[in-house]
Amino acid sequence: MDTVRQVFNFRRGPTKLPHSVLDTQKELLDYKGVGISVLEMSHRSSDFAKIINNTANLSQELLAIPDNYKVIFVPGGGSSQFSAVPLNLIGLKAGRCAVCVVTRTWSAKATEAKKFGTINIIHPKQKLQIQTVHGVEFDFIPDVKGAVLVCDMSSNLLSQNVGSAGVTVVIVHDDLLVFALRECPLVLEYKVQARNSSLYNTPPYFSLVLEWIKNNGGAMIIVNYHGFYVCPVEPQNRNKMNIPFHIGNAKGDDALEKGFLDKALELNMLPLKGHRSVGDIWASLYNAVTIEYVQKLAAFMKNFSEMHQL
Repeated sequence: MDTVRQVFNFRRGPTKLPHSVLDTQKELLDYKGVGISVLEMSHRSSDFAKIINNTANLSQELLAIPDNYKVIFVPGGGSSQFSAVPLNLIGLKAGRCAVCVVTRTWSAKATEAKKFGTINIIHPKQKLQIQTVHGVEFDFIPDVKGAVLVCDMSSNLLSQNVGSAGVTVVIVHDDLLVFALRECPLVLEYKVQARNSSLYNTPPYFSLVLEWIKNNGGAMIIVNYHGFYVCPVEPQNRNKMNIPFHIGNAKGDDALEKGFLDKALELNMLPLKGHRSVGDIWASLYNAVTIEYVQKLAAFMKNFSEMHQL
């Protein structure tokens, strides 16, 4: 049997999954002795209902979600929510109005809500956002004076891969399930999905990742090498899972960064090249990234800095 190449995966997303989750090929043929693959199973069956109910229960437990909130699983990935959120919530006010805080990449996409109502766009002086691309996040809950607050937490809560790519976890208060616009497609309507236990349509996911998170948790490390590695984000605004940095100076030394990426590739650390719109170095430390992975990266960064610092 061929030896499996060990790769240290620091990808932003879809990101690393635990080996114990990936090592489920036997269940692709026979899921827990029922005689068929989970991929063949009807989403109306009692066996599949156990899977989806367990996923919802684990979400409630891991995140300590109160009983007066619904946890639903909807298709389309996070991008679908740029329409789903206004379609479900902008009807809270007769004038169909909302405020969108636009900082950088993902929040700019959220202005799609303008299709459904009046959106007042705010550009804060500080470039803050809970998002992956720039490695920053709010370190506080904004005081919205009683208004409904909607937040994209896909890079924070449970850390990206909780199942197949394209599945979105929506956590919504019971009181907010009744404001969908008439033009809201049923597949995007929170009330419809909640009433059908997320089974209005066939959902493409497993709950094994949540089981692993419950049993293992995640890993995080912060490294500082006296200015050789420079994070462009102010300390109080740094995302704890997505870590961008430059090498050599605040704008990055092209030769050093190329050398760093080339050597990382030789060591099977990938992909550490930053987002195309930013152009820095990047490491994502989601839950499935083990202590061993982080220690390997930290040791490599230490050795590289010692070799190249004057």
